[in-house]
Amino acid sequence: MVLADLGRKITTALRSLNNSTIINEEVLDGMLKEICKALLEADVNVRLVKQLRENVRSIIDFDEMAGGLNKRRMIQSSVYKELVKLVDPGVKAWTPTKARNNVIMFVGLQGSGKTTTCTKLAYYYQKKGWKTCLICADTFRAGAFDQLKQNATKARIPFYGSYTGIDPVEIAKEGVDKFKSENFEIIIVDTSGRHKQEDSLFEEMLQVYNNIQPDNVIFVMDASIGQACESQSKAFKAKVDVGSVIITKLDGHAKGGGALSAVAATKSPVIFIGTGEHIDDFEPFKVQPFVSKLLGMGDIEGLIDKVNELKLDDNEELMKKIKQGHFTLRDMYEQFQNIMKMGPFGQIMNMIPGFSSDFLTKGGEQESMARLKKLMTIMDSMNDDELDSLDGERLFSKQAGRAQRVARGAGVSVREVNELLTQYKKFAQMVKKMGGIKGLFKGGDMSKNVNPTQMAKLNTQMAKMMDPRVLHQMGGMQGLQNMMRQFQQGAGGKGGMGGMGNMFGFGDK
Repeated sequence: MVLADLGRKITTALRSLNNSTIINEEVLDGMLKEICKALLEADVNVRLVKQLRENVRSIIDFDEMAGGLNKRRMIQSSVYKELVKLVDPGVKAWTPTKARNNVIMFVGLQGSGKTTTCTKLAYYYQKKGWKTCLICADTFRAGAFDQLKQNATKARIPFYGSYTGIDPVEIAKEGVDKFKSENFEIIIVDTSGRHKQEDSLFEEMLQVYNNIQPDNVIFVMDASIGQACESQSKAFKAKVDVGSVIITKLDGHAKGGGALSAVAATKSPVIFIGTGEHIDDFEPFKVQPFVSKLLGMGDIEGLIDKVNELKLDDNEELMKKIKQGHFTLRDMYEQFQNIMKMGPFGQIMNMIPGFSSDFLTKGGEQESMARLKKLMTIMDSMNDDELDSLDGERLFSKQAGRAQRVARGAGVSVREVNELLTQYKKFAQMVKKMGGIKGLFKGGDMSKNVNPTQMAKLNTQMAKMMDPRVLHQMGGMQGLQNMMRQFQQGAGGKGGMGGMGNMFGFGDK
């Protein structure tokens, strides 16, 4: 069972409590049976599943508990806490220090996606302003250096390796010394993949470790091997001091439960998870937000981080325009660019409370991104007057020849140009309404700053812009209001409404 299925089954089991008029031992046992069955199907170790069941049963004392609502909340809360414990080893993860050399050594099994993951980690830190580099110390696998070189070149990350050298210890040491002298902050060393029975390769790994003295050793764990992860990770940890774990291949049909629960058993925290082959299919792992997303509860903290990475507050001109209720086609183009920068569309949607973990399939995600690119291509064919007009849609409606010219330039139909203009008109109207609401851009609690009647009108306007599927997944108008409140409070008023503009700029179909 893939993790999306696991989340759906556990959520269904928890919701069964809401459908029960009486909460008693029988109802609790039925719910726990379904949750345990789902965990076992997801390849979680039977010992850990049994422990989870016993822990929940020991917490719940029906004789001591109050009425139905409190019982439901206490049971649901205890299940959530036990799921967190299932994937949390309780060990604080190592973090790099800015303005100094941080040497990170990668180890793992052959075929676990180690070399690709090295590039993803280097790219992740590079995007955050760190000076990163890569070293290939894998002389065992044919083509290893070529793969790392190709990945690093595409991501514009400096790299070091050798086609002629046969001693991985020497190559690793030379590479680390070179990049240390050039003041690189994140120095990532890729080593040969191995199997726990290969004593010679394990000895080689230990020699590399002793010579470069890494600040952190990352074990790359392939989610698709399930419960075998536990014995493999223990074998690696027995040889070198594994400080943290990255789990790969959590997309597709990987069960994932075995890998996640093995981490807790071996006391090494997961720091990132790989969810696909692309360089952006990579996200920091935080236990509570992960479990929340698994159960469709969203990840407001992660969403705010994504929005704040865009530094929308630095774009004073855009924020000034939104406050004044002004919004041009060029502004919408820039918002689409921001959406593309935020990363995989499916990851963003999963961070929003109320969205199921399988809300968008990979096909749906690719379709959404392709549609954004097409809209941007249409706008690329517009001239400055059209892009900068405060009433761009009316400009086109007065002169039909404009839409025909843009359609020819973009290689699309006039109908598609008009659909873009209709979407722009709706978005511009919403921005105009936002600009007229006093208190919307203040920090603190939106409900205290903003007139409730005006806020209700804005919510209605947003709902009209959105794909009906999206609104339904959120729980209708009430869900939309709750999400906006959470988002604005979580952001502390900083960049919050600019972020909302990003999120709703692609809703209408």
